[in-house]
Amino acid sequence: MASATISFQPSAPAAWQEKPSQAFRGADPASEFEDANLHSRSSNAPVAPDGPDAFAGMIGSSEAIQRVKKQVRTVASTDSTVLLEGETGTGKELVSRAVHELSQRKNRALIKFNCAAIPHGLLESELFGHERGAFTGAIARKLGRFELADQGTLFLDEVGEIPLELQVKLLRILQEQEFERLGGTQTLRVNVRLVAATNRNLAAMVSDQQFRSDLFFRLNVFPIRVPALRERTEDIPLLADHFLKEYSRRMDKRIDTIPQSTVERLKQHPWPGNVRELQNFIERAVILTTGSILNAPLGDLKTPAGAEPMPAVTLREAESSHILKILRETNWVLGGPRGAALRLGLKRTTLVSKMRKLGLSRPVPGVAL
Repeated sequence: MASATISFQPSAPAAWQEKPSQAFRGADPASEFEDANLHSRSSNAPVAPDGPDAFAGMIGSSEAIQRVKKQVRTVASTDSTVLLEGETGTGKELVSRAVHELSQRKNRALIKFNCAAIPHGLLESELFGHERGAFTGAIARKLGRFELADQGTLFLDEVGEIPLELQVKLLRILQEQEFERLGGTQTLRVNVRLVAATNRNLAAMVSDQQFRSDLFFRLNVFPIRVPALRERTEDIPLLADHFLKEYSRRMDKRIDTIPQSTVERLKQHPWPGNVRELQNFIERAVILTTGSILNAPLGDLKTPAGAEPMPAVTLREAESSHILKILRETNWVLGGPRGAALRLGLKRTTLVSKMRKLGLSRPVPGVAL
């Protein structure tokens, strides 16, 4: 049976009056949310090592997607923080659900929250809650996402959008599992497993002093890179067939064939919007089709200007490249007010350690690095 999964819409934040334990054990907790689907299950029920629906939606047989599934199985049984990295539309939310479904917390709630969907001024209240009278309009106590996810899993999407001033509080709750509501003085403790996701290069943001290095290291316990669709083109026929069946069923159409020429064209397209773009394209094709053979508008497959996909680089490569750039700009001076360590927001000893790990050393005069 599916675990409790709740997605919050910023336009309609939930104002909870009860304690988290009451919120999820009440007679009808799902009535608070239109899309909530809460089911009670015995905590003693046997759990299959790889639940039947754990990877639902993660369609594909490519080596790239199998590697992601293997990483999910490896980390799911722990309580360690997971950082999902990848371009927009690659399916990071599906990966977060798989981590939750294969964990010991699967009978508890999975709370999903998009940090980019809310103005920065409201983020603290949404994440940590607030007390009555904390600010104008706060007419009642509200529980934040961390409290709602107590004993369960919290999925923070677009974590790179959290402002610097709020990152300190996030770091504290990750390290100590404690916090105070906005406007409150009581220290609250929670037990939450965090899965964070981003489509930004957090290491580069750290170097640019746009993201705290200590928070980055705390989030980067177990990184999983979700591949772009162009990196697993062999999965495109399976995905296209899945979306064809789904939208044919929804629109009550009988479309059972995708021409091979169409499949080949789909595999050639770079898909800068990844799986989400392919899904929308197949939906449009189903709408346009009147017979049993998919009539795909292949002429629409044009990459918009400025949307050409960037070459894929690893986190290590990005970090090494940026550190090397700063070292050159500072003439390889590490410490002091004009040194590279200060520019990178690191301690000098930390920078030295990173340089050793990345194999960076000052070049011999006359030899280009």
